[in-house]
Amino acid sequence: MKELITYLTSSLVEHPEQLRVQTRRSGANLFVDVTAASSDVGRLIGQRGRTAEAIRSVAQVAAARQGLRVSVNID
Repeated sequence: MKELITYLTSSLVEHPEQLRVQTRRSGANLFVDVTAASSDVGRLIGQRGRTAEAIRSVAQVAAARQGLRVSVNID
């Protein structure tokens, strides 16, 4: 899951070297924290949150295939 989120987000930001994706698991729940440069956060969230919602949707489908629930937080 970490690789998928890293792949999706690194192509959207101007400073991929400052991108951090951290995951932690609690039972059947997976928590993903995406931290980017302050100038790139807007790119990850997108207009009206559409990009962030798309990232979350792809993550939810991938997690469901593994029997997990996922929560993606973008900072």
